[in-house]
Amino acid sequence: MHYENYETKKRILDKIKEYGRILIFRHKRPDGDATGSTKGLQRILKLTYPEKEILLQNCDFADYMAFLGGEDELIPDEKYADALGIVIDTGTEERISNRKFSLCKELIKIDHHINIAPYGDLMWVEEERSSACEMIADFYATFKDELKIDTEAATYIYCGMVTDSGRFRFRSVSGDTMRLGGMLLDLNIDVDTLYANLYMKEFNTFKFESYAYGKMQITENGVAYLHVTKEMQEEFGLSQEDASASVSLMDSIKNSLIWLAFIDNDDGSIRVRLRSRFVTINCIGEKYSGGGHACAAGATVYSVEEMNSLIADADARLKEYKENNEGWL
Repeated sequence: MHYENYETKKRILDKIKEYGRILIFRHKRPDGDATGSTKGLQRILKLTYPEKEILLQNCDFADYMAFLGGEDELIPDEKYADALGIVIDTGTEERISNRKFSLCKELIKIDHHINIAPYGDLMWVEEERSSACEMIADFYATFKDELKIDTEAATYIYCGMVTDSGRFRFRSVSGDTMRLGGMLLDLNIDVDTLYANLYMKEFNTFKFESYAYGKMQITENGVAYLHVTKEMQEEFGLSQEDASASVSLMDSIKNSLIWLAFIDNDDGSIRVRLRSRFVTINCIGEKYSGGGHACAAGATVYSVEEMNSLIADADARLKEYKENNEGWL
């Protein structure tokens, strides 16, 4: 395991022991990792320190994660002043869903994204980790003689590990990932129910996927892309997460090492999901109000013209990669 960060983890545990109220935050438009890591840490801390007030304080929720259960009501501003804040799975302050995080007395950042925008009084960042949930599992494993865990907490954490690692397929998966996953499975997680909740789809979603295959396009150098318009979302009854998941429909096109999904938002902006094989693309996300991992990033554009500009940048990036590298599929 990653014992080189033991001192940082110990400082985090000491801070947790110091405070009577701990508020846990995550990023906007939460995914399985953001939801699982925050709920998992909350459950571990509640089991370990029943006398403490440990609350999730988020303003953004994901319907497709509703099967993991509800969350806490937002507390009055004055209760932040003597609280420890912990932000998980969020690379930049701008992406934290609850802007009141800054009212906390002290703030801890726990994250696995590239640390382009450090924040907080204490940071534990491991960019090579497959998920923030893997880090929470490691945090428990490091201090298992002090911390308590149960099946509920293990389910939350395992859920995020599964979703953020592409069911343990991505290059960020390591032996540590699998060992920590095995530790959680030993706690009797109901994987049949978990996977059913994660991957069963409405019939209309299948109809949309069939339609989407006919709408995909590919650039000269092999960037596959799809624009999921508001009209498409309404026709097929898609949630934002259903629409965003369409990026995975393009991940197996031969000679296409970058794939992009553009999803219209209600406010007129366009959410972008960028994925790649081998090619580093977080630099493109950063150019367009986003960022993320080397091969999995996000961005936002505000017009069709800007969308086309991002596609052109991705095509140029892929052209450069293919010209200077061998062995890609």
